[in-house]
Amino acid sequence: MSSRSKNELLESDIKDLTDLIRFSHEEGKVWFGEQRMLLMHVSAMAAFRRELLNSIGVERAKGFFLRLGYQSGLRDAELSRRLRPHCDDIDIFLTGPQLHSLKGMVKPNLLKLDIDLKVGHFYAEIEWINSWEVEVVQTELGQMDEPACWSLLGYACAFTSSFMGREIIFREVSCRGCGDERCLIIGKPAEEWEDHEVFAEYFKAEPIIEQLYSLQSQVNSLRSSLERQQGQYYGIGQSYSYNEACKKIDKAAQGKVSVLLLGETGVGKEVIARSVHLRSKRAEQPFIAVNCAAIPQELIEAELFGVEKGAFTGATQSRLGRFERADKGTIFLDEVAELTPRAQATLLRVLQEQELERVGGGQTHKIDVRVIAATNESLEQAVNEGRFRADLYYRLNVFPVNIPPLRDRVEDIPLLVEHFLQKFHNDYSKRTLGLSDKAWDYVSTYSWPGNIRELENVIERGVILTDSNETISVGSLFVSTIIKLEINNDDHVYSEGYVVKPCEKNKDNWVDTIFEKEISLDAVEKILTEKAMEKARDNISGAARLLGVTRPALAYRLKKHGLVF
Repeated sequence: MSSRSKNELLESDIKDLTDLIRFSHEEGKVWFGEQRMLLMHVSAMAAFRRELLNSIGVERAKGFFLRLGYQSGLRDAELSRRLRPHCDDIDIFLTGPQLHSLKGMVKPNLLKLDIDLKVGHFYAEIEWINSWEVEVVQTELGQMDEPACWSLLGYACAFTSSFMGREIIFREVSCRGCGDERCLIIGKPAEEWEDHEVFAEYFKAEPIIEQLYSLQSQVNSLRSSLERQQGQYYGIGQSYSYNEACKKIDKAAQGKVSVLLLGETGVGKEVIARSVHLRSKRAEQPFIAVNCAAIPQELIEAELFGVEKGAFTGATQSRLGRFERADKGTIFLDEVAELTPRAQATLLRVLQEQELERVGGGQTHKIDVRVIAATNESLEQAVNEGRFRADLYYRLNVFPVNIPPLRDRVEDIPLLVEHFLQKFHNDYSKRTLGLSDKAWDYVSTYSWPGNIRELENVIERGVILTDSNETISVGSLFVSTIIKLEINNDDHVYSEGYVVKPCEKNKDNWVDTIFEKEISLDAVEKILTEKAMEKARDNISGAARLLGVTRPALAYRLKKHGLVF
């Protein structure tokens, strides 16, 4: 293919690219697909470049701008594959130069281009016209002693390497920024450049930065160790509300007092409970976690307090219960409100007398166990409804602590996202480019009814559905549960029935729809009941809390609509 026909392709219709640009003055944002963009004065970038040159020197500044361009090139390479999946190799590759031109960075003029993806062959000669970096040098900084198009070069290296699936290096062999007649770059596989290892060093962090990172890592490790000793090791969070809860718990950690953790599902109550145990004098002893709602009611006493041989059919041998296994340590009773009345009575005796009898046995066993209980419903309400013993409630409620929901600690979301990304990158042996700007926008504004557990699940799903070196999109995070409605050129997203970005003037639309379709109140009630049971994983107490009704009231509605038998 002649260079003329290649340039004709380069200058052909790029509507598929321009259609991705959206100006949202209401949000104060410019979007290119799912990536947030900036319109900046070239003179502002010139001032920034001058400051870098003056403060860290030419070589380090060059590396900085090369890496800046490299990151941009990676994201555009990902976009080109998504945008033109069925086009030939030339069309996909040309997306890079076209985007360079569309963004006002430079006007590429293809002189030679030879691509063979099957054998990994690549060679290109490209003239750069109207480079923004040359303009900065000529108008603001003065002529340089070496080629000046650093960020443009980093972009070309990253875009082409990602496109080819192997390391491709571009070098600027002449540049108007250092007095040459034109800017000319040549690109070919890294091993075909004699000094490719030296040039590749620019794409790594500077040695001084690596040293600082190493020192920072050591400091963080020491700080974590100290914080653990001082009782501040309570998971991930720096928000005021979360730290206040942790400080309150820390006051009780060293003692033996029973702690009652209150908070919605998924806020991390077990993480807090483990942290209390690690902070206590019992840290070297067992920590036993029990989800009371996950054990069948007829087995809960045997599981908690043990069973003697022959106590019931199937009890072929004596067995220790969770309390005896936690002796000298800590037991964590999650969803304690689900305990049966008999189990509540036995638990009260254990707390008062520090002794128990196994199911079917008469021998008393002395134990020394610290109890940390947790619930996502009001125990006080459960007492008023006759579902929970008042004396046991007072015994557990010695030191209550409310764990804030994720929506009340949004400043912790970036820390949690980064933690889960690192975890799942390791678990699935891949490394994405993180969340797209649009995905960050939704993650930051979503109400997170499932709290940290839901966030963890969402990030894991995003990592699974996203290939290495690609950004995680909104669709990958929320998958089929996401519905996009275009209203007045603005996105409104509903996930799992919760509004992510609510539109106030359309907030009554769903009510109008119910009336228009003549949906009965019983039908609406049945739909809400089914959805609540689904979200609570068929836990009646959990579903009742979601609907804001009592457990007996929900049980009545389940029978009424034939949802339980």
